[in-house]
Amino acid sequence: MLGLEVALLSEPGGRTVNEDACGHWHSERRLCCVLADGAGGHGGGDVASRLAVRHILDGCAAGALDAPGGLAALVRDANRRVVAGRSLDERCRAMHTTVICLVVDYLAHTAEWVHAGDSRLYRFSGDRIVERTRDHSLVQTLVDAGLLAEAELRTHPRRSELRSALGVDDAELEMAVGGPREGIAAGDAFLLCSDGVWEHVADRTLEDLLHAAASPDDWLRAIEDAVAAATRGRRGHDNFTALAVWASAA
Repeated sequence: MLGLEVALLSEPGGRTVNEDACGHWHSERRLCCVLADGAGGHGGGDVASRLAVRHILDGCAAGALDAPGGLAALVRDANRRVVAGRSLDERCRAMHTTVICLVVDYLAHTAEWVHAGDSRLYRFSGDRIVERTRDHSLVQTLVDAGLLAEAELRTHPRRSELRSALGVDDAELEMAVGGPREGIAAGDAFLLCSDGVWEHVADRTLEDLLHAAASPDDWLRAIEDAVAAATRGRRGHDNFTALAVWASAA
């Protein structure tokens, strides 16, 4: 059995409203972590992200993960919930949100995840990144096609244009599913984060900060300091949110 530690960080950055949301739920067998980064042409991004997180966590508590393919079905249902929520008021008409959802089974030592948009999940082993999600974005498509260098993901002027997010018709929703990955072990770590983190903190820096941290809270404080240093003097920089999970021997 694995022991799991969780830490959260969510800050408005240089903006007045934090449109990111995150949370977690656990049972005697599983931990579910969810992070969402909302947006909308006339506002409502904060509504969309909170709707998605709450719906997924409530679904976990209601037993949705017990069914085969339950996590993907739950995220797809959260998309319908966001679409339905657009009728709440005028400012929500164009709302949508990214989502990344991680489920760790600490009895079976497995992990699986589902995401839509450009919020990311990183998996670390030995303080090194061994997996990360691929963004549903225009620039990721250009990178995958060999038309853009990987390093340009963080600086390209169209980096915020998404191919998929919650808040679209079912037929248009593109989701990616990872896992279940077996062999999750003590010393492994996961980081869920919005683009307000990864745009400013390079992958190697994430690894170095993880290696130097004594706890997941320490790691997130160091990531927060790195974002602050990278955005110093920039007005209106994005909200930034991160959720860290560390595995240890129970």
